[in-house]
Amino acid sequence: MTVAVVEAYAGLARRVLARPARLGRTRLVAVDGPSGAGKGVFAARLADALAALPGGGRPPVVHTDDLLDGWADQLTFWPRLEASVLAPLRAGRPGAYHRYSWVRRGFLPRAVPVPVAPVLIVEGVSAARAAVRPELSLAVFVTAPAPLRLSRAVDRDGPGILPELRRWHDGERAHFAADDTAARVDLVVDGAPELPHDARHYYVRRPGPATP
Repeated sequence: MTVAVVEAYAGLARRVLARPARLGRTRLVAVDGPSGAGKGVFAARLADALAALPGGGRPPVVHTDDLLDGWADQLTFWPRLEASVLAPLRAGRPGAYHRYSWVRRGFLPRAVPVPVAPVLIVEGVSAARAAVRPELSLAVFVTAPAPLRLSRAVDRDGPGILPELRRWHDGERAHFAADDTAARVDLVVDGAPELPHDARHYYVRRPGPATP
């Protein structure tokens, strides 16, 4: 029987760099999965591992939450990512995007640069969607039990987000089912693992498709 296993971020970083670039000269890594699963932590630790390799540099990390025009833009933000980040990199040019402020409820005027780099990590719900799969060098799906994901989000942002959050969860479940994301990624990661490990340097790989 196949079981979950502990793997090193350093080894995954080396595998990323060994794969061909499919977005211009850039290896595009998508870290997908439902909200509260641990995508941001995984993306940050993979970026740390890439930065630690000899001659390596920390790759830019784009969080799709920064591109959303509010809660209603959960899945429809993609043309903004494509036009401001993916298309320029595809052409060998740096990209830039404007970060959405959830406090001001609008995009900030200062652009966030995205340089042409060996690796770009895009983290967020729908980051590994079908439209971008041909250009991905690595697709990751991070998952965790729904009650834990809900409690993490409430602990982070407060109980006032619950009405919007429940609608968000409905939307992401429908998207993942239609997109078949978890069955089409390269790696499924347990965002709430029970196996003992040093979480700074290792992650737990699940044996098969996840159920978000």
